Amino acid sequence: MHPTRTDRPAPARSDRSGPDRTEPARIEVPLGERAYPVLIGPGVRHRLPAEVARIGARRVVVVSARPAQWTPDPGVPHRVVPARDGEHDKNLATVEQLCRAFAEFGLTRADAVVSCGGGTTTDVVGLAAGLYHRGIAVIHLPTSLLAQVDASVGGKTAVNLPEGKNLVGVYWQPRAVLCDTEHLSTLPERERRNGYGEIARAHFIGAGELRDRPVTEQIAACVALKARVVAADERDAGLRHILNYGHTLGHALERATDFALRHGEAVGVGTVFAGRLAGVLGRIGADRVAEHHDVVAGYGLDTALPAGVDHDELIALMRRDKKATAGLSFVLDGAAGPDLVADVPEPAVRAALARM
Repeated sequence: MHPTRTDRPAPARSDRSGPDRTEPARIEVPLGERAYPVLIGPGVRHRLPAEVARIGARRVVVVSARPAQWTPDPGVPHRVVPARDGEHDKNLATVEQLCRAFAEFGLTRADAVVSCGGGTTTDVVGLAAGLYHRGIAVIHLPTSLLAQVDASVGGKTAVNLPEGKNLVGVYWQPRAVLCDTEHLSTLPERERRNGYGEIARAHFIGAGELRDRPVTEQIAACVALKARVVAADERDAGLRHILNYGHTLGHALERATDFALRHGEAVGVGTVFAGRLAGVLGRIGADRVAEHHDVVAGYGLDTALPAGVDHDELIALMRRDKKATAGLSFVLDGAAGPDLVADVPEPAVRAALARM
């Protein structure tokens, strides 16, 4: 990753085949003095200069995994640093490269960083912004469905280690999030479907039925749910655990397949597994177990374990999950709703895996 000084790029084109321009949905993440808006709709990337002006940033580094025509001008002197979406660049080496690019451009605490890319870019840039000068302002322009419904909101930043996913990170809230739905028209079908893994899991943590809703409403419903949860539990002391529904097995599957299975795809399988495991433990009945399968399948996602994955390896990886403070731990559905269940017996986990 090599920073390059650029002239301001031409304004990104509009996808005229998409929805008509309307006032975007606006959701506030209510964190007191650190509250910030999430804007959702076609063309909201063009509001970046106004958001940069609002926070008073004088100079900006834009870290972009998108082509120049989809990388918006922040309206102030800036440098574009090219990035690459994908788990294999989601590591501490990339964070160091970004921080050095910030330093070379002379960013100070009066300046800002902008991310423009998918969930991995959002995570890495957010972590670099949280570490550089012990924290400078960051604005996220998530360009994938997965990043718009989840990764860009809530202030969790992290990178991977060989031992596991998202094991090194900090909480660092953005100053604004611009979810431009025109970016979704550029996604390959698999990447678009990948985002539905997070929407499917949201069904079981309070978002309700979203399968028949327009994509802008799906994104807004997921963001509103996450904003409420983050406002109540910013640093994962309790309630925020529910946002990891389906993620314990999902993260293990990503590692076990060397990320051949993408995050949303893995979370979809993990959500079906969470239903199976809750059923094995007697927390929910057969109809609710079946609902997990039907919702995930309804979004066009796979519901079974990939061929050839080793159950012993998955269990070993799940034991290293960040939530696993007491044995195998999972967020599971129950009569009172989803909750973090610690010290789940290994035979129950194996039984649920066998049913996948």
